[in-house]
Amino acid sequence: MRIRMVAGMGWVALATCLGTAVQAQGIYTCVDGKGRKITADRPIAECNDRAQREINPSGTVKRVVGPTLTASERNALEEKEKLAAETRAREAEEKRRDRALLSRYPSRTVHDKERAEALEQIEVVIKAASKRSTELATQRKAIDADLEFYKTDPAKAPTSLKRRLEENDSSAAVQKRFIADQDAEKKRVNMRFDEELVKLNQLWRMAGGDAGAEAAAATSVKK
Repeated sequence: MRIRMVAGMGWVALATCLGTAVQAQGIYTCVDGKGRKITADRPIAECNDRAQREINPSGTVKRVVGPTLTASERNALEEKEKLAAETRAREAEEKRRDRALLSRYPSRTVHDKERAEALEQIEVVIKAASKRSTELATQRKAIDADLEFYKTDPAKAPTSLKRRLEENDSSAAVQKRFIADQDAEKKRVNMRFDEELVKLNQLWRMAGGDAGAEAAAATSVKK
């Protein structure tokens, strides 16, 4: 059943005229491209390109039905909704990480302590590697002393002595690279904790209380 209504007719009166079936399903209304106000008991084809309202029998707006989209418009809308969903997911994940970070580091003291412990572990490894490098340097002096006997003709040096020299050089190079890697790791650790601290200062201030006050004081002293 398709019904058109003049603008002056009331919604309650119209619902009464349409009967129980129309009352159950609601009434659709819109103004088409020619400025005509159209009312029907189903979505209006003339208004597919624009929004139309579904009216309850009481005369209140039940919902607004958007315009019918073309394939390209639907694709654009789906892409927009996809991007919006991805943004919401990123924001939710960021909030989850923030909560986890704040739970792990409730104060500046806890954060500084973990930084110091992480750097100390690296330092222990560097000291062990440095000790090994010193031992290799001592061994190299002994090898050089043995090679003194063959300095006029190094080709006559025993194979075992040459092997000791090669192994010493190789081991020394390995230790040097290892120490350089550990120095780089110290920089990465400090950078990570510095980046965390920037975020944590914001979270502590937002959380307020003792943690926020401590963070503000620590930041002020650091400057």
